[in-house]
Amino acid sequence: MTSPPMTFTPQPGAAPLLRMLLAQTGLEIRMVLRNGEQLLLTIVIPVVVLVVFGSIEVMDLGRRSARMDFLVPGVLALAVLSTAFTGLAIGTGFERRYGALKRLGASPLPRGALLTAKGLAVLAIEAMQVLLLCVVALALGWEPHGSPFAVLVLLLAGTAAFAALGLLMAGTLRAEATLAAANLVYLLFLVSGGIAVPLDRFPDAARPVLELLPAGALAEGLRDVLRDGAALPLDAVAVLLAWAVGAGMLAARTFRWE
Repeated sequence: MTSPPMTFTPQPGAAPLLRMLLAQTGLEIRMVLRNGEQLLLTIVIPVVVLVVFGSIEVMDLGRRSARMDFLVPGVLALAVLSTAFTGLAIGTGFERRYGALKRLGASPLPRGALLTAKGLAVLAIEAMQVLLLCVVALALGWEPHGSPFAVLVLLLAGTAAFAALGLLMAGTLRAEATLAAANLVYLLFLVSGGIAVPLDRFPDAARPVLELLPAGALAEGLRDVLRDGAALPLDAVAVLLAWAVGAGMLAARTFRWE
């Protein structure tokens, strides 16, 4: 007498790709929100910069409304820089050092989906940042101009550029070197990228070079739209996409998972 076939539930095997992608994205978001240093970098510092510089006249930028018109686009660029570059580079670098990246890369989740999940987590954190910063800025008397679509395109292009740079750094340098280099670049972009100091305060010979940096292109592009009501600045978008493509290609060729 033969036994009836047995049914095993649940059936073994990898989950659908979309479910794995969403689960990994949720994990990446929770890891950022549970990390005090990451929250300081991505949430606290941009808000503090906005409130302090928006309330106190640190440099001569004219009346309060003019100060806010300069400050808010720069702080939005700072938020993208902190999340898509500094936070992503440091987090990925230490995942690589501790072997977590290697293990995740060997899991049923494809490596491309893992990097996609990191990108989606960055976008989710940035959405929280932008919403919070806009609410604080409006409470401080900010009056935005221009097209929300143009702002969205600039933020997405800036995210792509900084994320590519962050992955390039995290995939080639040791974790400690990534930590030091990412924070150094963060400070350099903060000072010389049109975020905290207007580019017209720099020597005339330096300004064209600074405008070609991703921080300068993003901050000045956002300022053109939100302060001046200009159309989508295609030159700024082109600069950001060039950085995204160039750094992305280098990262794809040099990235090490262990």
